[in-house]
Amino acid sequence: MTQGEAGLRSTRSRPTMREVAALAGVAIKTVSRVFNGVPTVDPAIVARVREAADKLGYRPNLTASSLRRGDGRTATIGMLVEDAANPFSAALTRTVENVARERGVLVLVGSLDENPARERELAQALIDRRVDGLVIVPAGRDQSYLISEQRSGTRMVFVDREAGLLDADAVVSDNRQGAVTAVNHLLGAGHRRIAYLGDRASIPTAAQRFDGYRHALEVAHVECDDRIIRHVGSSEEAAIAATEQVMSLPDPPTALFTSQNLVTIGALRALRALGLQDTVAQVGFDDFPLADILNPGVSVIAQDIEQVGKTAAEMLFRRLDGDESPARTITVPTRLIERGSGEIPAKGPRHD
Repeated sequence: MTQGEAGLRSTRSRPTMREVAALAGVAIKTVSRVFNGVPTVDPAIVARVREAADKLGYRPNLTASSLRRGDGRTATIGMLVEDAANPFSAALTRTVENVARERGVLVLVGSLDENPARERELAQALIDRRVDGLVIVPAGRDQSYLISEQRSGTRMVFVDREAGLLDADAVVSDNRQGAVTAVNHLLGAGHRRIAYLGDRASIPTAAQRFDGYRHALEVAHVECDDRIIRHVGSSEEAAIAATEQVMSLPDPPTALFTSQNLVTIGALRALRALGLQDTVAQVGFDDFPLADILNPGVSVIAQDIEQVGKTAAEMLFRRLDGDESPARTITVPTRLIERGSGEIPAKGPRHD
């Protein structure tokens, strides 16, 4: 006999409910009631059944159990984010997970990479796995592909961006006003050459932040110069290149508004490489780890990610509990955190 054949023969199937019932000396139906949490089962029997299950290494088939339940619930929800590795997405996911855990619900997470086709693919995959609801940071502008699922009872809440062509709940940050606050803060330090570095303009949150940037300059009667505006996407490398480009201009900016956390980090790296971190001001949108211990610390417009995630999760569970009120959008305020980089004053004459 070969080693592989011996391994195959030593492999046994998973323990069954029937084996648990036999070891515990109860009926199969009793084992089922124990693992379904039926409160009327005698505590002594519950202990005996669980002891037998532990000895055998038995784990209940949750999918099969959900199919037998009257409400068809699986105690799972799906969550789709831009990139699970991004600090914003990670914090958002953890907050939703904390709320779900209190209800004994598991969160299944996928990254969309700002790809609308992947959004549809992963949303359908989660629906096929019979998740009870969805929390989605949409990558595309059209979520009408979910209309039939919504009518069939799948509950869903959109986060960071509202759904397109679909009447659904949403929880968003006040992106436009946050950008206005950032630019006004730099204007207050005397800056008039304020560059904008942000994500692709096709992304709704990026568009809102860019609109806030332009509005603040317009109100202050400051020229919006296309030469110092860059829609670079969401990579550090692209942000580094864009920062180097604008700082090499004959009339470079004296301040940067970087409207996404990875763009902020990339711009920060570029400024440090150029030796400009103490003379060029910077305010970023979205906080990120270690921003407070750098020198100077990075001033940011911080989203209340915990409140956004908590609100979205609670909204979803209210829907799952039977809330049939009209869909609504909740806007969560942002706040400016002053740490040093955004307070660097402008040098030289103003460009009014």
